[in-house]
Amino acid sequence: LNDNEMSISPPVGALTNYLARLLSGRIYSSARRASEHLLKRVPGVWELARRAEEHVKGMVTPSTLFEEFGFNYIGPIDGHDLDSLIPTLENIKRLKGPQFLHVVTKKGQGYKLAEAEPILYHGTGKFNPSEGIKPAKATKITYTEVFGNWLCDMASVDKRLVGITPAMREGSGMVRFNQEYPDRYFDVGIAEQHSVTFAGGLATEGMKPVVAIYSTFLQRGYDQLIHDVALQNLDVTFALDRAGLVGADGATHAGNYDIAYLRCIPNMVVMAPSDENECRKMLTTAYRHEGPAAVRYPRGAGVGAAIDPALDVREIGKGVVRREGKGVAIRAFGSMVAPSLGAAEGLNATVADLRFVKPLDVDLVHRLARDHDCLVTVEEGCTMGGAGSAVAEALAAEGIVKPLLILGLPDRFIDHGDPAMLLASVGLDAHGIGASIRERFGIGEPRLVVNNN
Repeated sequence: LNDNEMSISPPVGALTNYLARLLSGRIYSSARRASEHLLKRVPGVWELARRAEEHVKGMVTPSTLFEEFGFNYIGPIDGHDLDSLIPTLENIKRLKGPQFLHVVTKKGQGYKLAEAEPILYHGTGKFNPSEGIKPAKATKITYTEVFGNWLCDMASVDKRLVGITPAMREGSGMVRFNQEYPDRYFDVGIAEQHSVTFAGGLATEGMKPVVAIYSTFLQRGYDQLIHDVALQNLDVTFALDRAGLVGADGATHAGNYDIAYLRCIPNMVVMAPSDENECRKMLTTAYRHEGPAAVRYPRGAGVGAAIDPALDVREIGKGVVRREGKGVAIRAFGSMVAPSLGAAEGLNATVADLRFVKPLDVDLVHRLARDHDCLVTVEEGCTMGGAGSAVAEALAAEGIVKPLLILGLPDRFIDHGDPAMLLASVGLDAHGIGASIRERFGIGEPRLVVNNN
């Protein structure tokens, strides 16, 4: 419309159409400014339009809220309609000030199977698009399933237990808990900081909160972990899924740093189970412990260990020797116990499952140092400030000087890929561990003895 056409009061239909187009996001800033200029020339109409716009937008969109914060709200628009989305983005680039574009999309849009089951298709491996994802036959229970089953079992015997997740119900194995205990299940959305502080608040009122969270996502709530939980020594259990490398999810989801960032916090207890049964026992240990405690476990299945259904605990701060050997003592943590045992066969080395990163089993560390010539630590986490550093500190505190090799994830981000191949690429499979030990301590390859008789 030009000035001449707007020299008289606009008909009600035109004003209504203007507001409808404005709400749909199809009117851009230039048109909006021109309309404002013209409407202001008509007594009473501009104020009517402004109030009507705010009233209607407040009823159907959150625009009023964002505009109160100083944003120019545009939307909602269909994110799959490129003919509308692209021009909108091009126009927004020319606008001054903060802009808020509300785009609505549908997960799996255009692929009916994904539209029907968006969670199943959230992260996929290879599959035939014409057939969709075929359920794989599980040969081993995953650590996530171990946690989900434990959570329901513990909830059945303790009414104080509440489960908290920051929008990871399926990924953290809480579907069954949500179904069986809906009044004790809390999904706080993608707000990791809030999940930690919320758990601390519940703990102050006598509840027993269990926060199910990926290792990498707890990093977002680190300040809350320190100030809202650990500082007050509150009784909160943290179930850290996806500890270590995560395969296809890559560097953004890898839980490489939780050992280092947790063990430096006062009052924290940090555990690393070596198999499925140990995971269940340590979750119970963390829950029974009156204070903040974390259990870190990897993605996927374990070694196939039989699971004792009893809700028993492990003695806090006590490890166990898995294999007796000579010369070399390997102190392994969590998922690295199994490959360490494999490496030890060719070295005749001792292997200890230390179980606890904090408090460390200092007595076991000292005994192994006394009885062996060479010492090794292995962890699926960063070596800087990790479990190996804890062992080195314990040895230094007692003035024990022995050759020490610390194995773990290198000081770089590790991309996505097959989990076994990734571990092998950084020397954390049985072959790599053995090779690193031989190279570091000058141990030759085991000789093959042939019996000719």
